[in-house]
Amino acid sequence: MGSLAAYTNSAFLWICALAAFAVIALQTVIYMRAARTAGPDLGFTPQDWKRSLRSGAIAAIGPSLAVAVVAVALLALFGTPAVLVRIGLVGSAATETASADLAAGTMGAELGGASWSPEVFATALFAMSLSGGMWLVTTLILTPLLKRGDTRLRRTNPTLMAIVPSAALLGAFASLSISELPNGTVNVLIVAVSALVMAGCLLLARWLGLAWLREWALGISIIIGLVAAYFAHFSAIGPA
Repeated sequence: MGSLAAYTNSAFLWICALAAFAVIALQTVIYMRAARTAGPDLGFTPQDWKRSLRSGAIAAIGPSLAVAVVAVALLALFGTPAVLVRIGLVGSAATETASADLAAGTMGAELGGASWSPEVFATALFAMSLSGGMWLVTTLILTPLLKRGDTRLRRTNPTLMAIVPSAALLGAFASLSISELPNGTVNVLIVAVSALVMAGCLLLARWLGLAWLREWALGISIIIGLVAAYFAHFSAIGPA
């Protein structure tokens, strides 16, 4: 049996990873073309199209940086192809690492320890893939059911469905932020700084009529939050 690196960076895994990215690139092109075709019928102007692309690109900067940092840290453990597929696509290092740790534990091994062998790696990768596959199955089953509820609510109260998407986004981001608060003073400081910068950008955008600032608000708050995290980590309030 070869070394662990020979398996984690095997040609087969590289082919699988590149194939997954090719499918995603194709899906992106299809979605963008479909949105551009359907846009005029929905009152979506070319300016709205460019603005939405710019806002999406800006909003992706912060989360992409966080995923990249986590991916670099896990390269030695899972190898480049597995990290590209599992962390790069799913983006949840905590979930993927937990799945791998549970799988390794069932074989009496430790994640990244001396017992981290090719067999354990294969089991962990299978567990991570199975976990991601179940997400897809759940989405496949629940999406039609949720769509029925969406249709009924739109008939009953159209105003409510205009509020639900925004409320869902607020709830998701609030849940992610609040879950970080018990992890220490640095986390509280970063959440507070990011929230204040975001609120400041949105207020300035409204008062001064700066539409571009509203689009860049999320990116600016993320970048300033990262800067605050860097200085807080190495200051007196950072971890010892």
